[in-house]
This record gives sequence, structure tokens and C-alpha cells, in this order.
Amino acid sequence: LMIKQYKSLFGNIYKFSKYISLPSISLVIIFIFIFISIFAYYIIPQNTTNSNEIELSLANKSPGFHVNYLFVKKDIEVKSSFLNKLFFGEIMEYKKIPIEYYKLKKDSIFYLEYGLNNITKNVKKISLNKILQLNEEITYNQKFLLGTDKYGRDLMSRIILGARLSLSVGFFSVIVSLIIGLFFGLIAGYYGGKIDYIIQWLINVVWSIPTLLLVISISFVLGKGFWQLFLAIGLTMWVEVARVTRGEVLKIKSKQFILSAKSLGYSSYRIIVKHILPNVINPLIIISTANFATAILLESGLSFLGLGIQPPIPSWGSIIKNHYLYILIDNPFSAIFPGICIVLIVLSFMSLGNYMRDVLDIKIK
Repeated sequence: LMIKQYKSLFGNIYKFSKYISLPSISLVIIFIFIFISIFAYYIIPQNTTNSNEIELSLANKSPGFHVNYLFVKKDIEVKSSFLNKLFFGEIMEYKKIPIEYYKLKKDSIFYLEYGLNNITKNVKKISLNKILQLNEEITYNQKFLLGTDKYGRDLMSRIILGARLSLSVGFFSVIVSLIIGLFFGLIAGYYGGKIDYIIQWLINVVWSIPTLLLVISISFVLGKGFWQLFLAIGLTMWVEVARVTRGEVLKIKSKQFILSAKSLGYSSYRIIVKHILPNVINPLIIISTANFATAILLESGLSFLGLGIQPPIPSWGSIIKNHYLYILIDNPFSAIFPGICIVLIVLSFMSLGNYMRDVLDIKIK
């Protein structure tokens, strides 16, 4: 009977798997990452700017750890709009104090802070009027689903915000590489001659330099920051775009419709933009998906080396850098979870690029 039940179960799974393909799974994963990165501050538990709530007493806690907080009111009035919170997070109007226990006596609260006062047992007192009560509860219990990092920050919040950085770097770097690569590829393929020779020489020079070494060199020249990182990665990925664009233009410009456009007296600009460019879009889409994954890997590598976005801005690479030594000695999850995110998003873009190649390639059809 059990064998029949297992056969039925695996049979249903097999039937269901026919309707699920790798590209569809990749699209779902990419959509989830994009959604949570855009609305990160409305999803994450620690929704302050960069989730940079340092609490050393909560450092390196395992997934599922939870602690009680007292919310102490601040003497400020906070007004936060939807867009301000969407981009920069919430400005807290209270101070969070992790506690082990508390006692309520009349209009005062006696509490012991978590971790730091275990030795001295220094019990502190605060007026009940200064406590922000949520749902008429004096304390608020927060659960850290993925644990905390070595500074006591919520690891899940930092990883979700790291997705925003990685996707932003991938998007803007691909845009930069497309602009530069298209420009040089179209000019070299269309005009040929000495212009083609010079651009080919430039492409070969850039191509001969190892990608990571080139990114590091450009980062040293431009400095450290968001836009500097976008440019540094984009300036290393335009070469492949230019090579593919040049090859496609060389094939297209000898076609009959291009020769007809020239005989009608159309300008070179019109021929390139309206007749050649639309015919090289398909291979560029495929290259862009692969470059997107490459940009995420480069950004993670630079952050791991300390040359990317600087703390306290969260990045998957910097999170791994700060915690990779904990894999063997203490808390391995703080380095494993961001690594899994990098693998998932890179594999999703690569598999999506392979699928688009099969769909858009006329020769395969």
C-alpha cells in the first residue's frame, strides 16, 4: 500500500513538472528579487536606513533567534512620506532596547538589558510614560528568521537590501555597456576601413586585460561610490557588445534593403538607426542577460575585496567577507545565505539568456 502511495505521489509530481520549465522558474526568481528589492523597506523587519541597527549584544545569533524590546520614545517628531521610506527607510521616533526581563512597579519599569549586563546585573529604571506601547503591549518580541551578523543586525534585512544594490549595479552597468558597445560596434561595422581597424585594436587591448583586474584599476581611478561602481563595471563589459554588434552589422550592410536605402540617398545616420539597429537587437538582448549576471558577480567580488560599495551599505559580497571565517567556527549561516542569493540570481539570468538565445535565434528555428 505504501509503495502504491509513493508511486502515485511521484507520478503526480512528474505530471506537474511537465508544466514547469527552467526559464519559467528563472523568471519567477528574478521577479521575486526585483519585487523585494524595490519594496525592501516595506518588507524587512529592520527598516531603518541600510538596516544599520548595531546591537553587539545580539551578535552572531542563529536563525530563529528572538528577543524582547522596549521602545523608548524620542523627543522628535518624525514625518516620513511613502517615497522617502521607499528609498531611504524609516526614521525611528523611538530607541530600541533589547531586554532579558522587566518588572512593572506603579508608573515605572525596571529592566535588565540583554547580554551586556549579565555580569553586573545592572537593573535600570525608566518611566512608563516614555515607553511606546504597541497594541497595548509594553514589550515587542522580534524574531530574526536568518539570525544576526557580527554587529547584531538583522541578517535577512541586510540580504534583502543587498539584492537592491546587486540588481541596480547589474541594470546600470548593462546600460553603460550597451551605449558604449553599440556606438563602437555600429561605427566599426558600417564604415569599416581605418575606423574599423582602430576600434578593433581598442577592443583587442581591452579584451586582453583580465576583467576583474580592469574593474579594480578603474575603481581606483574613479573612486568608491554607486555611480563609480556602475561605470567601472560597465566600462569592462562593452567589448563583447561591440564585437557582436560589429559582426551583425557586417552581415546586414551587404543586404539588398541596405543597398536600396543607400541608392535612395538616405543618410548614414538614418540607415544605421532605422534599418541596421533594429536587426541587431536580438543578439544584444541575449548578451545583456549574460552581462547582467556578470555584473552581479563583479560587484560581489569587488565588495568582497573591499573595493565596492562601502559600509554600512549592505552588499552580498561584503556580508560574505565579514562572515566567511564564521563558516567553520561559529555561525555559518551569515555567509551561506548571501552566497545562495548570488548563486540563485546568477543562474536565473544565465538560464534566461540561454532560453532567449534559443527563442530568438533564427538559425535554430
